[in-house]
Amino acid sequence: MIDETVEEITEMQTHSSSVVAVKAARALADLVEREFATVEEYERALARNAQALRRANPSHASLHNAMTEVVEAVEDAAPADVAAAKASTTDAIERVVDTIEAGKHEAATNAAAYLEDEQTILTHDYSSTVLEAVEAATQDGKFLEAYVTEARPRYLGRKTARQLAAMDRVDTHLLTDAAAGYYMDRIDLIVVGMDCIVGDTLYNRVGTFPIAATAARCDVPVVVVGSAAKIIESGFVFENEFRSPSEVMREPAEGFSVENPAYDATPVDLVDAVITDDGVESL
Repeated sequence: MIDETVEEITEMQTHSSSVVAVKAARALADLVEREFATVEEYERALARNAQALRRANPSHASLHNAMTEVVEAVEDAAPADVAAAKASTTDAIERVVDTIEAGKHEAATNAAAYLEDEQTILTHDYSSTVLEAVEAATQDGKFLEAYVTEARPRYLGRKTARQLAAMDRVDTHLLTDAAAGYYMDRIDLIVVGMDCIVGDTLYNRVGTFPIAATAARCDVPVVVVGSAAKIIESGFVFENEFRSPSEVMREPAEGFSVENPAYDATPVDLVDAVITDDGVESL
């Protein structure tokens, strides 16, 4: 099962990093069903499989944190036997999953309170946490106008636009990525999710950086919404994904290369606030 999950995570290039982290954590439960002669053998297998899952998508800090937390929880418990090690693993997995899922919800709740009635927002790509925040805000009676970029070449913004359009009290507009600057004078607030924040850099779907830079030039505030599990200060090196050129153009490229990075790096000094389950941090 773990090998299958590694392959699945490698292919889960359009899913939320929180979803990936939860799937990986639950996959480690497969080890509880296997036989091991000693605690040392079990811990080596746990560390090896956690590393394989972590390497399946090295761009996700939440995946890195989840794997690290499970492994360290078992080691710190100093289990006396294999049964105790397995019990510690089960407890750690459930704790990690609960933290990730609760963190997304709390971050969305905090972001919903941050959004104002009759505000015009712009969002990029697809963030389930941003969508939950907007829905919660409208359920509180707020009216919002939302501009959504397509997030080419995967066009995940179209999925966002469809879900926003299905909500009451949201007037939704879909636009090309390049049109964000054209509409910036209509925008009160940029609201984006995050793949992760590492140190002083926000990593998110490619296209986030030019939107944030344009917003800064136009004095439009930018807020980032996501679980605190996606923020990491040390011990993690972000590795970008470079996706298939066929996503950009189907015909063969003759005499030139096609570059298709999945993420870009936005300096956090272009961000006005980060909203997580821990609250709102103004920058």
